[in-house]
Amino acid sequence: MKVSKLICVSGMVFAAASTAHAQTLTGTLAQIKNAGIVTVGVRESSPPFNYSIGPGKYTGYSYEIELKILDAIKQKLNMPDLKVRELPFNSQNRIALIKNGTMNYECSSTTNNRERGQQVTFSDTIFAIGTRLLTSTKSGIKDFSDLKGKNVVTIAGSTDERLLTDLNAKQSMDMHIISMPENNQAFLAMQQGRAVAYMMDDAVLYAARASAVDPAQWVVVGTPQSFEAYGCMMQKGDTQMQQLVNEVISGMAKSGEMNKLYAKWFQQPIPPRNVTLDFPMSDTVKKAFESPNDTPFQ
Repeated sequence: MKVSKLICVSGMVFAAASTAHAQTLTGTLAQIKNAGIVTVGVRESSPPFNYSIGPGKYTGYSYEIELKILDAIKQKLNMPDLKVRELPFNSQNRIALIKNGTMNYECSSTTNNRERGQQVTFSDTIFAIGTRLLTSTKSGIKDFSDLKGKNVVTIAGSTDERLLTDLNAKQSMDMHIISMPENNQAFLAMQQGRAVAYMMDDAVLYAARASAVDPAQWVVVGTPQSFEAYGCMMQKGDTQMQQLVNEVISGMAKSGEMNKLYAKWFQQPIPPRNVTLDFPMSDTVKKAFESPNDTPFQ
């Protein structure tokens, strides 16, 4: 009888210890649990991925993935009424905000590459792009070689800015690079004649074109200077948070929800003007959905 009781008590202690171990939180999830609030990154102007449609109102392809992750965090922490703070950020300050813990995670149009991977952790790929040019149909610009000695606008702190700088250095292009904080400002600068072309990720360029008063005046051109993978970004080495995020993304991919989300944001009318990007899914994106992984393209 004593032996049986001893075994029973030992089993109970082991089960309790196992449960406590399973519920141990680390990194970002522990921070959110202790603070009682999660801070999610949002963009003012990165359509169709993550962008504002009015004061305090955000939407987009990547933003919807953010919300799915938010639901998973609430469930993981057993905090259905968890407070949520949406923090606007831009290309220049996003990595710093993640590193110092001001922003818990973000899903937008952030490129996952090896250089950034030394500072932050990325999720599995949520999108893939090629870097190209948006220009006027009357500009005569057909490819990057036509930009020699001309003004080109892009986004400050983006991989596109670095690519243009490299072109200047390696091919003596003598371009004047204008760097703007947000995509709508970059497109406006070109519309005002301050630049002959706008370099950015192709999907973002198609969104900018679709937002124009007369989209037929603008065209996406040029041989892609890079192919890049987008991922959700979080603190470096936070494996627990990364696992949660990747489970959400892979679950959406396997269920077909990612395909539906793509169709919604790239092949159907989107807010606020109900324009359609008509941007077909690439083979690279299809492969990312079929076999989710966080491998950067460069």
